[in-house]
Amino acid sequence: MSKLWHKKTLRAINMTRGTQVGNCVRVADTGLQRIVGLLGKRQLLPGDGLLIVPSQGVHTWGMLFPIDVAILDGQWKVIAMKQNMRPFRITRLFWKAAAVLELPSGMLDSTSTSVGDETEFDAAEAAAR
Repeated sequence: MSKLWHKKTLRAINMTRGTQVGNCVRVADTGLQRIVGLLGKRQLLPGDGLLIVPSQGVHTWGMLFPIDVAILDGQWKVIAMKQNMRPFRITRLFWKAAAVLELPSGMLDSTSTSVGDETEFDAAEAAAR
């Protein structure tokens, strides 16, 4: 896991379904980056995302748009999901979680992502914006 964190933008692939979940997923791996998250953004464009590491849950207090949330374990397996999470909501804590992937609303459905799916992050192929 830790070898990817020197790259701040990743491509996210659902290996189980063979779908690309995001091609410009930013990594929030410092305390400040995790606290700020998506605050101040007006939207997430298709392909965008935020991988919060470590994280066992998230909130959308102060956000302006809904998001899809995938809770991931240490092997990047989806252990829970919240689709179309509206502003001013909070997930429960997932004690076995290692990270949370925040995506544009509708992305989990459009990529057929389900609990149990294996995810992979590829720093070398990530698109720069």
